[in-house]
Formats: sequence, C-alpha cells, structure tokens
Amino acid sequence: MTAVPEWMRPPRPEGWYSEDLDQLTEAPRHTELIDGALVFMMSPQRVWHARMVTALVNALTEQAPTGVEVDREITIRLDRWNRPEPDLLATTAPYDPSRTFYTPEETLLVVEVVSPESAHRDRTVKLRKYAEAGIANYWRVEDADGSPVVHTYEIDGPTRSYAPTGIHRNELHTSTPFAVKIDLDGLVPGHKS
Repeated sequence: MTAVPEWMRPPRPEGWYSEDLDQLTEAPRHTELIDGALVFMMSPQRVWHARMVTALVNALTEQAPTGVEVDREITIRLDRWNRPEPDLLATTAPYDPSRTFYTPEETLLVVEVVSPESAHRDRTVKLRKYAEAGIANYWRVEDADGSPVVHTYEIDGPTRSYAPTGIHRNELHTSTPFAVKIDLDGLVPGHKS
C-alpha cells in the first residue's frame, strides 16, 4: 500500500475549508472541494470536452453584455466546505488577474460539460449545490453521439432549487442570464447533424 502524501491529509477533523485550496500547491491543477473533501480530476480529458468548453467560452464572450465576464475552470466559493470548479461561468465581477475564485453573488451562469468522470457530480451534486447557493442559471452540456445537447435551468428563488427551462438541440436561444443564440451544431468542427 502506498502512503498518502502529507499534503493530502485534511488540516482539521472536519475536513478542508474553501480557503485551504489556495494553499495546496502540490494538488493537481483541477482540484475541487465538495463537502470538505478534495476531488481531483485525474482522468484524461476528451477532445470533445475540451473543444466544447473553448467553443462555449468564445460564443458566450462574444455575446456577453458590458459588465459580464466569461471564464473557464475557475472555482466558485459556495460556502466554507464547497468550492467546485465549473467548466465555465459568466460573472459580474470585474477582471482581476490574481483572482482564484468567484462567489455565488457575482456568478450569473455556471456551465458544466459532462464527461464520464464528472457525470454524477454534474447531473446531481453540482446541480443541487449551485441552486442552494443561489446561482441564477445552470447549463449542463451532454454529448449525444458527438452533438451537444444543452439542458438549461433557472433558479426558483423561494425553494432555492432549479427549474428546467429547456433541452436544446441544434440551437440554443435564451434571454437568461443575457441574450444568447448559439448554433450548437457549429460548435463541433466537422460535425453535421
């Protein structure tokens, strides 16, 4: 049995806190905190996933109104024990090159592109946690035989849960969190529906 490196041991009995992530220089680049436990992205990333994230970042950046920034792979400090890293997000926070996380209050949209390794977290755990934190919009992008299918959700304020607002194939057209129109089939190079 291989010994666990010392840096992987939680600094307290109740686990890790959100602020601890910034001190974990030995951790893999894509490390999240879910319920006080570290989650490492160790599986190889598929090209489909990487290109989908890049294409969505570009499409949303082009359409974002003034005062809205789009970033990829930056954590959101939901609370003391949760700091997930969505594939991309839209925020009202001004650009700050030294920033390592956003807060729910400044996050308008979270997008998760589902991969085999993250499917359960993206479909259930993160869906619930982002809603409980009050993030207004959540998109989950699934791979349907090479074509993106986007499941969109909007927060129901009183219940702090997401209500589904659509399942988008071929084209995504929505007015929340801002006016967006994306040719989904055009996001995947060489793909024809």
